[in-house]
Amino acid sequence: MLLCMTVLLSGCGVSNTIKGTGIGVGAGAAAGAGIGAIAGNTALGAVIGAAVGGTAGALIGKKMDKQKKELEAAVPDATIESVNNGEALKVTFDSGILFATNSSSVSDASRNALRNFSVSLRGNPDTYIKIVGHTDNTGRVDYNQTLSEKRAQSVYDYLLNQGVVNDRMAYEGKGIHEPVANNSTVEGRALNRRVEILIMANEKMIMEARQGTLR
Repeated sequence: MLLCMTVLLSGCGVSNTIKGTGIGVGAGAAAGAGIGAIAGNTALGAVIGAAVGGTAGALIGKKMDKQKKELEAAVPDATIESVNNGEALKVTFDSGILFATNSSSVSDASRNALRNFSVSLRGNPDTYIKIVGHTDNTGRVDYNQTLSEKRAQSVYDYLLNQGVVNDRMAYEGKGIHEPVANNSTVEGRALNRRVEILIMANEKMIMEARQGTLR
């Protein structure tokens, strides 16, 4: 039954508010474990899993819906997705937008997008942010791993300089190891060269959601 609910609530056109409510119907712990896995942080996953309930899930979903709309307007070059049944957001930047080829320095052209992104993050302070760099499989594995880490750190450093506090952010590089497309095509390699930023509710947001005071 839980699997059926998950499939139904993952469909297009379902708001995070509705998805969040669904999560709360017996699926809070599973949702938290999923977020923890996405973030690479099992402790965080346990906290979120313990906190999500029917009303709390709906309120967190509504909050994430609002931020998703803000981000879609503020950073149109990024892909904004609801993940974990509406309890979190994933923002994907094409590495070609953020960096020159083989560079880990944030390009001048991308600074405006990241500044706008940081405004949304500062306006929604009760979240955790995980920045993950990815590459295609062209070149040496160790080089790509280092490049993905440096690119993730560059985004982290830029957001930090824009006033996003460091105790809510973390970063890592995945190198070639988590492709989303076929590396045998030019189009696939372009999709794999990316930086993903995951936005998740922190303990304060979860507590307010449980108390019914989250707005």
